[in-house]
Amino acid sequence: MRKILLLLVAICSLWALDSCNPNTNHKPLIGGFYGSPNGVSDEENLSRATSNDACYDAEDDVEQPAFRNNSGEIILRRTGYTASYDPQTKLPVWVAWELTPERLVNNVKRPTKAFHEDSDVPEPRVQTYDYINSGYDRGHMCPAADNKWDATAMYESFLFTNICPQNRNLNVGDWNEMENQCRRWAEKYGRIYIVCGPILYKGRHKTIGKNKVVVPEAFFKVVLCLKDKPKAIGFIYKNVAGNRPKGDYVNSVDDVERITGLDFFSSLPDDIEAEIEATADYDAW
Repeated sequence: MRKILLLLVAICSLWALDSCNPNTNHKPLIGGFYGSPNGVSDEENLSRATSNDACYDAEDDVEQPAFRNNSGEIILRRTGYTASYDPQTKLPVWVAWELTPERLVNNVKRPTKAFHEDSDVPEPRVQTYDYINSGYDRGHMCPAADNKWDATAMYESFLFTNICPQNRNLNVGDWNEMENQCRRWAEKYGRIYIVCGPILYKGRHKTIGKNKVVVPEAFFKVVLCLKDKPKAIGFIYKNVAGNRPKGDYVNSVDDVERITGLDFFSSLPDDIEAEIEATADYDAW
């Protein structure tokens, strides 16, 4: 009997020691997220790790705003960008893409009869004639110059689901200057994430064309960089003529979220998201 008791004690001791050791079957933190297939922990399907757990690497689609249920928006995944389209306003709600130096090296030419309707959205669809004599440019959200790396990407950048009625002076002036600045940042940092789109104030909106395309009162752009210390910055441009320094358009991402009702960079760890969205320092870029 005594031998049996001693054997049981020995087995229990070994079991206790083993339970104190790390379980080698647990998945390690990778880039700030547990290494399960959907990028989150197995125990809590939607829990996120903080930046203290590991050095953060962006997960796929980090540039895309949080999807809004029951919004009626249509998500359009393109070669060079993703767009959320509102069939009621005939405008993109937002357009998001990542920009790298590799996407700036080729020189695919713009297609013949460049602008065209998007057959992936329900009728009535925006047509070229909606813009004729409207007094507004067909303003790109994701620029054609960011899609020169691929013929299909270039073609898709001219779909009207990536276009908004835009003041001509703004389109070729300050808005274009910010597009060029984003390309310089992509060259400098190696990769940035961009989201932009129209801003509609409360009340009735001006429309153009037979299909009543809504004219935005303003536009937003937010930019995220994750190299070294993560940072983000926002910009708001009224849809009017202007010639002002880029710093005059700066807003925090929090401010852009408050105005648009969108939630940017929500897949980042909460502490990183809160820190970078609360500040706006153009000189830090």
